[in-house]
Amino acid sequence: MTQPLRILVLNYEYPPLGGGAGNATYYLMREFAAFDDLDITLVTSSTDAGRTEHPYENTTIHFLDIGKKGTLHYQTYRDLITYSWKAWRFCRTLHREQPFDLVFAFFGAPCGFIAYLLGIPYIISLQGSDVPGYSSRFRLLDRLVLRRLSRIVWRKAGHVTALSKDLRELAYKTSSQKEIQVIHNGISCEEFRPSETVRDGNCTLLFVGRLIERKGITYLLQAMAKLRDTCPNLHAYIVGDGPLRDELRAEADALGIGGQVSLEGFVPHGDLLAYYQKADVFVLPSLNEALGHVTHEALASGLPIVTTDTGAAELLDGNGIVVPKGDAGAIAKAIERLLHDNGLREQMAKQSRALAENMSWRTIADAYYELFSTYRRSA
Repeated sequence: MTQPLRILVLNYEYPPLGGGAGNATYYLMREFAAFDDLDITLVTSSTDAGRTEHPYENTTIHFLDIGKKGTLHYQTYRDLITYSWKAWRFCRTLHREQPFDLVFAFFGAPCGFIAYLLGIPYIISLQGSDVPGYSSRFRLLDRLVLRRLSRIVWRKAGHVTALSKDLRELAYKTSSQKEIQVIHNGISCEEFRPSETVRDGNCTLLFVGRLIERKGITYLLQAMAKLRDTCPNLHAYIVGDGPLRDELRAEADALGIGGQVSLEGFVPHGDLLAYYQKADVFVLPSLNEALGHVTHEALASGLPIVTTDTGAAELLDGNGIVVPKGDAGAIAKAIERLLHDNGLREQMAKQSRALAENMSWRTIADAYYELFSTYRRSA
């Protein structure tokens, strides 16, 4: 009998820690468990004490204590450095005890770098902030370290994948020599689904994500201010937490729309469906976006989408409107058009759900399984 392929998965995020990449890891681990010729070990971060879990017969998850403090959805430099050091030492010990065949690293940095140091064949999944030029937060670090480090780590990888074409093009600015395959994230159409309730005539917008500058939430607020006269019943739920929360509240009040904006803070993943189901339009005004997991959830929930010309726009095919980055006027016009044309909004809502039904997590797991299998054949 063929021995299972032993795969080490690295991601410093895993629910409840982190955002889209953590959720993606959760869903993929669940799908990988269905392959009886895989043996999967995930090394991730704990929100408190370290522990080990065995959620499936062929799956082990090691949660490392990184001394996490503050919000669960924002990783500090200290968090990343602590995880990197502990994960490298821990994985080195695991590999000595029972060697791995392959490392599957979420994020080129730090996880791809850890894989590089371990000396095991590895695949990197680029997620966004790990690509130089993606996040202003890492601008200095990109210039000093990450750009050169990324070239080295990507070049040595067996395969490099990216969540979107837009992210791949950005990655090519760092290294045009490495072929990068696009593998989108999947969608859970069982967890997220359209509401069966008849709408009550209100105009409800939804944003879900981290409250950081890159998400462009300020332009959504400015757009709402422009729509006070034409859409008097307009209300927006902003779901998520982050360093800009107080600033966004002050801005909404200053624009005279404080009563139309609900800053909901962090909402557990299992409670998100209620927000999607009471929305009429999903708005993602990001200045840069690999391909947010929330876009997939909006699709599965049957929502028309207004987004900028970033990675999320790749999921639009007759189910939304793409607007320029940083253009509050364009966002306002798109929202107004959708809210005043019931037929168009309903048509786009149905198309979103139809697209989602062809993007299951099993399909995405199959794509990665094909990559994994090349290492078995070459062994």
